[in-house]
Amino acid sequence: MRSRSNSGVKLDNYARIVQQTILKHQDPVTGLLPGSPDQPDAWVRDNVYSILSVWALSLAYRKNADRDEDKAKAYELEQSVVKLMRGILQCIMRQLDKVEKFKYSRSTSDSLHAKYNTRTCATVVGDDQWGHLQVDATSLFLLFLAQMTASGLHIVYTQDEVDVVQNLMFYIEAAYKVADYGMWERGDKTNQGITEINASSIGMAKAALEALDDLNLFGAKGGPGSVVHALADDIQHCQSILTSMLPRASISKEVEAGVLAIISYPAFAVEDISIVNMTKEEIISKLQGRYGCCRFLRDGHRTPKEDPNRLYYESAELKLFENIECEWPLFWTYLILDGIFINSPEQVQEYQEALEAILIKQKDGIRLVPELYSVPPDKVEEEYMNPHTVQRIAMGKCPLKWGQSLYVLGNLLSEGFLAPGEIDPLNRRFSTIPKPDVVVQVSILAESEEIKELLLKNGIDVETVADIHPIHVQPSRVLSHIYARLGRNTRLGLTGRPYRRIGVLGTSKLYIIRNTIFSFTPQFIDHQQFYLALDNKMIVEMLRTEIAYLSSRWRMTGRPTVTFPISQTMLTEDHTNLDPAVLATLRKLQDGYYGGARIQTGKLSEFLTTSCFAHLSFLDVKGPGGIGQHDVDDEGDGYVHELRHDDEADDLAQYLDHLLAHAAPKKPKRQVKGLCRFKAVATKTKDMVTLMNKAQDLNVHNVNMYLPSKLFRTPQPSLNLNLPDSSAPQEAQSGEVTVSSESGIPRDASGAIDYSALVQLLKDTQSLQDQADILYILFKDKGMDWDTHLHGTGSTVRSLLTDLYEKAGELKQWGLIRMISGMLRKKVEELDSACSDLLAHQKHLTVGLPPEPREKTITAPIPPDQLAAVIDEASDNNISVAILTQEIMVYLAMSIRTQPNLFSEMFRLRIGLIIQVMATELAQSLSCSGEEATESLMSLSPSELKNLLHHILSGREFGVQRSVREMDAGVSPAISIHHLGNVGATKSERAGISKLKSDIKMAEHRFSLTDPFKEPRLSLTDPVMEMDRRVSMTDSVKLDHSLSSPHKGWRSQSLDIENIDAGRYRLPSFESLDIPDSIPFAKDTRHGQWLRRRRLDGALNRVPVGFYKKVWKILQKCHGLSIEGFVLPSSTTREMTPGEIKFSVHVETVLNRVPQPEYRQLLVEAILVLTMLADVDIQNIGSIIHVEKIVHVANDMFYKDQVDLGAEERILERDPSTGVCRLLYDSAPSGRFGSMTYLTKAVAVYVQDFLPSGSCAVQ
Repeated sequence: MRSRSNSGVKLDNYARIVQQTILKHQDPVTGLLPGSPDQPDAWVRDNVYSILSVWALSLAYRKNADRDEDKAKAYELEQSVVKLMRGILQCIMRQLDKVEKFKYSRSTSDSLHAKYNTRTCATVVGDDQWGHLQVDATSLFLLFLAQMTASGLHIVYTQDEVDVVQNLMFYIEAAYKVADYGMWERGDKTNQGITEINASSIGMAKAALEALDDLNLFGAKGGPGSVVHALADDIQHCQSILTSMLPRASISKEVEAGVLAIISYPAFAVEDISIVNMTKEEIISKLQGRYGCCRFLRDGHRTPKEDPNRLYYESAELKLFENIECEWPLFWTYLILDGIFINSPEQVQEYQEALEAILIKQKDGIRLVPELYSVPPDKVEEEYMNPHTVQRIAMGKCPLKWGQSLYVLGNLLSEGFLAPGEIDPLNRRFSTIPKPDVVVQVSILAESEEIKELLLKNGIDVETVADIHPIHVQPSRVLSHIYARLGRNTRLGLTGRPYRRIGVLGTSKLYIIRNTIFSFTPQFIDHQQFYLALDNKMIVEMLRTEIAYLSSRWRMTGRPTVTFPISQTMLTEDHTNLDPAVLATLRKLQDGYYGGARIQTGKLSEFLTTSCFAHLSFLDVKGPGGIGQHDVDDEGDGYVHELRHDDEADDLAQYLDHLLAHAAPKKPKRQVKGLCRFKAVATKTKDMVTLMNKAQDLNVHNVNMYLPSKLFRTPQPSLNLNLPDSSAPQEAQSGEVTVSSESGIPRDASGAIDYSALVQLLKDTQSLQDQADILYILFKDKGMDWDTHLHGTGSTVRSLLTDLYEKAGELKQWGLIRMISGMLRKKVEELDSACSDLLAHQKHLTVGLPPEPREKTITAPIPPDQLAAVIDEASDNNISVAILTQEIMVYLAMSIRTQPNLFSEMFRLRIGLIIQVMATELAQSLSCSGEEATESLMSLSPSELKNLLHHILSGREFGVQRSVREMDAGVSPAISIHHLGNVGATKSERAGISKLKSDIKMAEHRFSLTDPFKEPRLSLTDPVMEMDRRVSMTDSVKLDHSLSSPHKGWRSQSLDIENIDAGRYRLPSFESLDIPDSIPFAKDTRHGQWLRRRRLDGALNRVPVGFYKKVWKILQKCHGLSIEGFVLPSSTTREMTPGEIKFSVHVETVLNRVPQPEYRQLLVEAILVLTMLADVDIQNIGSIIHVEKIVHVANDMFYKDQVDLGAEERILERDPSTGVCRLLYDSAPSGRFGSMTYLTKAVAVYVQDFLPSGSCAVQ
């Protein structure tokens, strides 16, 4: 008999360890592992980690088999792994109703349970009796289901189980916006059952989705039907949030050792190696001790100070756990594995030696990994004084199966029994390797032959939708409907993926559906979703943003392909050429570089070999025996409606059937005449009508654009209103209706409004604004569904408003568009997604104006309808403010996706205050009234509004230029915004000043030659003055009166509805925004600069870097900070650590009690001066410090100095709401008369009274 090799003997020894510590506890029926003899329940997370060593040992036996018995042992171990994984799958399949509910509700009560009965797979505690929602546990199971399947194990047996796994992917795909209890089952570290977004959950979900995407769950024996799919946009959402969070673990945990599992083995979820290293360094430096790492700072679990009789902690008692947190050897097993995967033998040796020294050795020689090491009760004070010095004792489970398993796994790898690639067959360990530059392929399509010819005249050769056949182009919402069918299983009660928008990563792939190639257009070009897509500048801006996002986030095989259609709305008003913004963008795309990305333009057919493809086989038509039947007969009858739900024909299936069967070019047939020809045309028309109807069912608008055949082109329904042609000049209409001379509203004999006459007036007037005013009255008095009978029955207020909205969209009258959108209660289709994106980046949102309760705070994702209702309520039902709030929320989400650095040190975005500041900026820079400024704000196009917001967020100086354009009833201001340099001019303007001066000299010379007796109209200083007319936000130069005051005709004079019935019909305005008066005129262009800066920073909650950590330090030296009567107590520091987002938000909440942003910012400066005392060797500053008193002391000093210097009283005017000199608001922080100078003096005076006698004076 052949002797046993040395490696075989070692493997047998590890098999003995695994058998004694893990496998002997495995339930023979379910395959599950109990937590311990005292805790017989099976935790999902612990079970998966515990079985890893068994899986690794089976791989090692198969690789190093000496004898047949070794192969048999390998098989036996493999089946133990399969049994456990299938046991967990069985537990989950008994809770599929929860999976289905959770996809929509994201509620903790609808979540899968975290632990089950080991013997029966049943639940063991109620939904509300445990912190069950642990996304990382479900994600960990799915991750290793993928890894083990890829290694050759067969865990999933049936198509039903494939659908279950697909739905579990939907369960975790929104992990980036799901607040859960985390891997320690307690949520917020106060242990009070408060859920929070956890980096460990997001990272594990991202890893699971990436691992499962396009994986065949039946392995090598599977077909197309057993492949599961993940959406790339969800994966990248998780990646974005993870990157923005780390090294923080959650809002309440500034660092957590559990994050090791996502920055290294097993998840490898972070792609930026610098973030990986920074996070690992934070964990080691802040959490590591002599016996392992503590889970997080101030973790009270199993410490001597923890009260075992209470489930939750008191907030203030967290300070008691500082420096005595229990240390877990488990985390050293992660660091050993990390060292192996990054090929660092020194790290492996360091932690292996440290771990060996603290293992519990049994009599049989087996070394056990204990759960944790705790400070003995009699050594607590000593450990407080000298952390990490006392001898600790092992407590808890011994062994902790989770840690024991990872310990064995690390030894198998370090001793060479396994290579890293064998336990990571999906190659997740390469996630940090830099990816090659992405080339974005852009295919430009023309909606019609006319547009194709226009493009050709401009040197751009494109195809139409008909030209690209057999490739089909569809809008993104069709792809959303398609994915909503993925994973649908009526027998199990699973409805598939909830209908949600598909992002640009999803639409940038080509799809094979029923053996046909499909391309999908990006969602932002959908004109029906919201009025943003009516602005061509906004469309190209969104295209630039999406292309930049694609180039930085694309991780799939093949290049991304963007299909960009050019439609009628992208033409100029006379339809003779392309919109200049669109044309310029197309030329930039052709140049090969746009939005920071490399671009390749071409035809779709040219990109087929280089594009990324996805095969959506779940939509394949199945014939007898399940075999696909894809050949279509001449009449298209070969297609059957395979997809059915509740025995009813599926709209999507029928839509695809008709699209593929009847939109394809037909084979040539013999010529037909007479009745047959008529029947053929009628049949074809009927088919197209059916297709159009199915498209309407799927909310696909402008379906003509997506049809290869243009046989069915009906004109749009004519408008019921007497709307003017956009290109024709408007003429005043003389109505025959008797109107009141006071208000322009027709009245009857009793003085009440004559609605029939009002409808006649509506019919006769051509002014869009008048029509909107009349419809607003009808909307308020009669409601949306009141039938005006303007053109027979069916002319409801709603339909008329819809017609008016379309016409206003054609004319780009943005004020009207927003007003009508508000009346029609239009919602941004991605409003909840925008809100979730902001919240997932740890930004709280407020809507409405301060103070509370009018200002509503949003701290967790809520459904779209509920979110819209909150916005309406916070806007005091002002439809204009509500619609603008939605718009701003979308822009903020777009910015945080592409430029998250703009939001650093900002934890609460106050949208109402941002709108107020935008209006204030316009009022002061244009030297106009608040009413005119808000009118201008509402009239900004979406692209201009986004540009204004971006400049405000960026903190850069910028200028505003007002132009005048003709509108339907007068003139309306148009605003353009441009970046300014230090001298108040754009870069190009500064570069051209010299040339401009020389040109003017020549002009003066020529002028003097032609008319020597006339004074020259321009001087050498005029160019600079001309530039000053483009008023900077730091300027207060008044414009010409004709420009600064918009013509009142913009709001029609014939209908003065502002004055009817004491404002009963007052149109939406911004009177509630409390816009301050514009700054008085001054020649100094810097006047108002610092007031503006403080107002902006206060509205955006922007504070200096490290501000909150400094506040934490100063709170430790006093009893609290009082801000306008609201106290920030020093006890806060006993609950929270300095780096917690939760602490920063808490401080922000107190500061936000101050409604005036500039005053708030002055208080921030005062606190900043106070924090300097934290570094002074003073133990206690005193009791509660009243920050506003310090500001008022500084203000009095400033006022006195200014009076002594002879300043006029009007310059020293005080703000009536705060009593602070406006001039102090406008003072630079530094300098002799700087705000910080006076605040420092005020702090010294104020604090002096609190210092104990004998202390040195504060200088």
